[in-house]
Amino acid sequence: MTNVTSNQSSFTRPDGSPIRILVVDDETVLAELLSAALRHQGWMTRTAANGWEALESTDEYQPDVVVLDVQMPGLDGMATLERLRKKHPHIPVLFLTARDAVADRIAGLRAGADDYVTKPFDLDEVIARIDALLRRAGMASTTVSHILTVGDLVLDEDSHDVTRAGQSILLTNTEFELLRYFMENPNIVLSKSQILDRVWSYDFGGQANVVELYVSYLRKKIDRDREPMIHTLRGAGYMLRPPA
Repeated sequence: MTNVTSNQSSFTRPDGSPIRILVVDDETVLAELLSAALRHQGWMTRTAANGWEALESTDEYQPDVVVLDVQMPGLDGMATLERLRKKHPHIPVLFLTARDAVADRIAGLRAGADDYVTKPFDLDEVIARIDALLRRAGMASTTVSHILTVGDLVLDEDSHDVTRAGQSILLTNTEFELLRYFMENPNIVLSKSQILDRVWSYDFGGQANVVELYVSYLRKKIDRDREPMIHTLRGAGYMLRPPA
């Protein structure tokens, strides 16, 4: 079992809560190591040491994916899956198997497993296969949007495109950073010192007039021939407010 990368999964449950994974393996150390790697992805985990415990945990925990070892004493993975499918036919199941024979893998898939990995496995492969199962199950993605919108003003943080009322606006890098800061804090008064610290990362020797200068540049591009969005509050700072 090899190390896992640090990227977190982009999937959540429909209510926004973390994905729940049930890891079923009679090898306690292996189950705990795998669970720790899955938690590193932002998922919640629970372990079960045998088939009967797995069935009980599935009823109580309501996992989104079950990672199930095939070779367990007592109720093995095949028998556990058969019982699991009767009550929970739609829960994705990923088999862990030490058997590399094609016939065994086919038997597992025919028994109702959605996918499998062979021991010793790579943690990144396990996580990738769980991601694929979640995608197929229609779990929600939490991929963060990089589009900021205030009124009819839209800023794309990835492409650096800026539009107002659908019309493209060309900005310098500094103007873009200043506008982004405003758009991250709409209807909030931002002082000159806050803007200096965020956009320029230092105090400019107290020359706060650089803020006034760039705000004026931004106004000429954002507010020209339109209802103003950038407002000055004397003695306090500036505020970006959507048009009425």
